[in-house]
Amino acid sequence: MVIKNVFVIGAGTMGNGIAQVSAQAGYSVTMSDVKDEFIQRGMAAIGKSLDRGVRKGTMQESEKTEIISRIKTTLDMNDAKDADLVIEAAPEVIDLKKNIFKQLDEICKADAILATNTSSLPVGEIAAATQRPEKVIGMHFMNPVPVMKGVEVIPGRHTSGDVLEASKEYVKSIGKEPCEARDYAGFIVSRLVDALMNEAFYCVMDGNKPEEVDKAVKLCLNHPMGPLELCDLAGADIVLHGLETMYAEFGERLMPAPLLKNMVRSGDLGRKTSRGFYDYTQK
Repeated sequence: MVIKNVFVIGAGTMGNGIAQVSAQAGYSVTMSDVKDEFIQRGMAAIGKSLDRGVRKGTMQESEKTEIISRIKTTLDMNDAKDADLVIEAAPEVIDLKKNIFKQLDEICKADAILATNTSSLPVGEIAAATQRPEKVIGMHFMNPVPVMKGVEVIPGRHTSGDVLEASKEYVKSIGKEPCEARDYAGFIVSRLVDALMNEAFYCVMDGNKPEEVDKAVKLCLNHPMGPLELCDLAGADIVLHGLETMYAEFGERLMPAPLLKNMVRSGDLGRKTSRGFYDYTQK
């Protein structure tokens, strides 16, 4: 199972990062989205990311140009017809993902691997929207994609062994390490990090200052970022969605903290709304 052509669905933070690292590894990449403005924004983000490498001296300007030349863009999902690997990085909405995979099932060649970048939704349910569940797998990249080394690889109940191994080899080929996880809500990473964030929310509800909670986790547990800073970066709405998904599967121990729900209702989502646990209006 040889992978040469990679088709990425979604030009947002995760999608453009996946497109970038795939192109850097020598793959022919096509990045798609539903609006040209999203694609242009995604390509601009890739350019800025590569520019940092040029400024640091880890990449030549000619290398940047060559990497970008390997990335095509499209608004037409039918262009996935020749892809060896499709990686879906659409929003975390189960019906949206199932609809995308139903379309891919009709568009893609028979031996194409169909991967979802979901961080918490069941791979098996997404695979069931196709007539080829053995070709569907979870491939959860971390944010920011160009920096983070680990990728969760999540086989569904019917994912074939060949697809699992080919997916792991692809992850290694882009300079990352595959971490195999079972197909339960949140897998390994989201399940653990969301549980930590949720407990941090309760710490704030108990009267602890957000900056003290984050400082304690960074200095005493040696984490590079505090859980409340991480929530602001990811978006409180995204964190709430993940916790609700896991609450539905695992019950009360992963029930979202009332403070998180209150923040989402109030529009305090973090960096993207300039306020969350911290104020970003002056930054």
